[in-house]
Order: sequence, then structure tokens, then C-alpha cells
Amino acid sequence: MTVLNLPDRAFAAFLFDMDGTLLSSIAAAERVWARWAGRHGLDVAAFLPTIHGMRSVETVRRLNLPGVDPEAESAAITAEEMVDVDGIEPIPGILAFLATLPAERWAVVTSAPRELARRRIAAAGLPAPALMIAAEDVARGKPAPDCFQLAAARLGVSTRDCLVFEDAPAGIAAAESAGAGVVVISATHAHSLHTAHASVNDYRVLANRVDAGGALRLHARI
Repeated sequence: MTVLNLPDRAFAAFLFDMDGTLLSSIAAAERVWARWAGRHGLDVAAFLPTIHGMRSVETVRRLNLPGVDPEAESAAITAEEMVDVDGIEPIPGILAFLATLPAERWAVVTSAPRELARRRIAAAGLPAPALMIAAEDVARGKPAPDCFQLAAARLGVSTRDCLVFEDAPAGIAAAESAGAGVVVISATHAHSLHTAHASVNDYRVLANRVDAGGALRLHARI
């Protein structure tokens, strides 16, 4: 995989989306959403590509289905997702990459509810982050910048000094709006995502160095 345009500067913190970025839960998520879409008479094949990167309540709400309560449907979907964690796997290289980061220098910023995120992270065999911003922590989900702004504030840094790792257009837009740097992880992409940001397949091609001042510097693994 060719690594292009990696940001050549120091960052105060790294912020990671979860699904598709730290781990792959696509199979599990699509099983649950496919059943839900079928019950509501949707075109499952056309609908499934639209579910990624946003909070479930916003996915349901934008469909504007008659007689459907987005909050109640979102809760029901989450309950199913909590049970179905089969096949969740870490993105290649992420365990070694996270091991290079001081605990206070990174966070998970996800559109999933907190308990679902915890279950998926555990199912993937990944370490629990010291800080997680989840769906219930913000009034507006991605593509609004609120989640990344909150993560940076809780880490005590500026979003402009953060590097966001994302895989979905909504998350990329949120990071851009927050003024953060972006690296796109494409491991779960069926098709190429057109982006001006650095894009890598997975973390096996990335390395991190903590400089003397405690800042993080991303570079390509040689």
C-alpha cells in the first residue's frame, strides 16, 4: 500500500473513530440493520451502504418513515447489536500502533452508544481507551464536529493539534469541520474513497514516535 501525504508535523493527540477504523464490525452491523430494513420494507441492498459513520438515531430519522419513532427504533437496533458481536476483528496493525501511544494522548470518538462500543472493542481484543466520546455524549453526531471538539477539550488540547483517524465520509467531514488533521483508513472499503487526505489500508504501514516534548509524530514504517 502506498502511503501518501502523511502530515509532517507534531500532534498533541490522536483521535480514532471505531467502526472501520479501529475494528471491523461491518458483518455484525449489517446483519442487524438488514433485519431491521427488511421489517420496514426497505431495499436492503441499497440501504446498507448508508448506515456507516453516523449515529443510529440519525440514520433512522433521515428516512422519515411514517409512524416510526427514531429514538425507539435506535434503542431496539442497539439492543440487537449488543448481542451480535460475532466476527468483529481489529484492523490489522492497530494493536501494535496503539501500544506506542501514551494513554493520555489518544481517544476513541464513535457514533456508537458507549456500551455497544465497549462490547465491540472487547470483542476485537483491543485495549479500552482512557477516554471515549460516544453517541450519547453529544447532541449532534457526525458530520457535526461536536464529538471531536469534546474529545480534544477533555484531553486538554486544541482540535487543530489533533490527528483524526477515520474511514467514513461523515466522520471525515466532522474532523475537517473541527479543524483537525485527517488520515483515512481504507481496510473495510469495498471501493476507493476519493479524498485529499492521506489514505492507508491499515496500520501495518504506520509508525508513531513520541518526541522529547511528548508530542506525537506519525510516519511511514520502512
